[in-house]
Amino acid sequence: MFNNVTFFKGESFPLEMHKVRIVQKLSLIPVEERLRAIREAGFNTFLLKNRDVFLDMLTDSGVNAMSDRQLAAMMTADDSYAGSMSFDRLKTTASDIFNKEYVLPVHQGRAAENILAEAYVKPGNVVPMNYHFTTTKAHIGLRRGKVVELYNDSALRLQSEEPFKGNMDISRLEKLLAKEKGNIPFVRVEAGTNLIGGQPWSLSNLKETGKLCRAANIPLVLDASLLADNLYFIKTREDNEKDKSIREIIKSISDEIDIIYFSARKLGCARGGLILTNDPKVNEVLMGLVPLYEGFLTYGGMSVREIEAIAVGLEETLDFDMIRHGPEFINFMARELVNRGVPVVTPAGGLGCHLDAKRFLPQIPAEEFIAGALGAAVFIAGGVRGMERGTLSEERNEDGSEHICDVEMLRLALPRRVFTMSQVKYTVDRLQWLYENRDIVGGLKWIYEPKVLRFFNGRLNSVTDWPEKLAKKFRSDFGDSL
Repeated sequence: MFNNVTFFKGESFPLEMHKVRIVQKLSLIPVEERLRAIREAGFNTFLLKNRDVFLDMLTDSGVNAMSDRQLAAMMTADDSYAGSMSFDRLKTTASDIFNKEYVLPVHQGRAAENILAEAYVKPGNVVPMNYHFTTTKAHIGLRRGKVVELYNDSALRLQSEEPFKGNMDISRLEKLLAKEKGNIPFVRVEAGTNLIGGQPWSLSNLKETGKLCRAANIPLVLDASLLADNLYFIKTREDNEKDKSIREIIKSISDEIDIIYFSARKLGCARGGLILTNDPKVNEVLMGLVPLYEGFLTYGGMSVREIEAIAVGLEETLDFDMIRHGPEFINFMARELVNRGVPVVTPAGGLGCHLDAKRFLPQIPAEEFIAGALGAAVFIAGGVRGMERGTLSEERNEDGSEHICDVEMLRLALPRRVFTMSQVKYTVDRLQWLYENRDIVGGLKWIYEPKVLRFFNGRLNSVTDWPEKLAKKFRSDFGDSL
């Protein structure tokens, strides 16, 4: 069933089932230049210039490697504003895979969130979900709705053996559906829950969620952006699903869902997105908003070349060798870090390797943005750009105080088929060095704070001169090495 490869000398690491045919040159600048770059970026890794980044592990969104079949398909695109045959091909493929009749195009996942929120969320509404995502919560909040997270206790235990931390708490959902009857526009589940370490839910849990939603006559919405990772974990961790094909598992998932949306920058390895449903009334409502916000119904803000690439990318998602690459590389990286005593989220999820920032830097108070400081320190140590997933990514409370996040993580994303094993091992080495010098690292403070989604464009400063001390220690330990 799986491509198990045993190495003669007893080593254990994932074997790539692809070869590299197009390459892009990288540069690794000296530690002094890395220090300059992170200061100029306001200690916000989003604002780093890519020319200063060695390994870009900020995100897997829009940066996954395309296959030769995807690149070839882009050359056949029907470049039409309306009636594009390229969209017809994408629609046919998506309908077949997800078993949904109606398919609407959007330019990316948050565009779908905007349309769904505009169509269904009214002031005072409550939207239950297994865990929030930043843009999802923002769109619901802009319509004066409220997100209620119904995760199990295991979701916030960063080190555990729980295989499905993304599960919905069924008991709490049942109580909330009864309490808020008539005030819930939809229930949302997120595949590969991003903000708790790319953790999956089980198919059995999804079926329980779907049963409750049908009984309450409330639509169940799936954010399928990270579905590929979730499919891998269902097949490898859920006993009842191990002998099923990926296509069969997707069909079982789709049978429970009323509306599916996703960012093809993640699922499909191209730039765009889709909304799918079998309900003609839902389709009619959403169809009226797509031209208003996105573009005509056969391009929806996407390039037709990307549309062709998405169609092929969705087909390739059915290939287990394709979907296993990310989770298995992530698991290898996490295992290597654990062996070196570096605190990470376990079990390893999808999307990326997640550092447990609170355990990594226990000396930093939450108000000084632990995970944000760790992101800056990782860049100084190795030129590796990660993404803060903690208090910095939250919005302030209504009274203006900081909303201290439940978990503080630094995500080191591993886009599919992008990094080599030597680059993963380099990152592990620099993280081990940083962990052994963690006492040097201090906190951050705001110098410019946007009101909405502040982590994208906000700027900070170090509370002390710790970045200079860290760079000096690096130079002392590594000499002339980069």
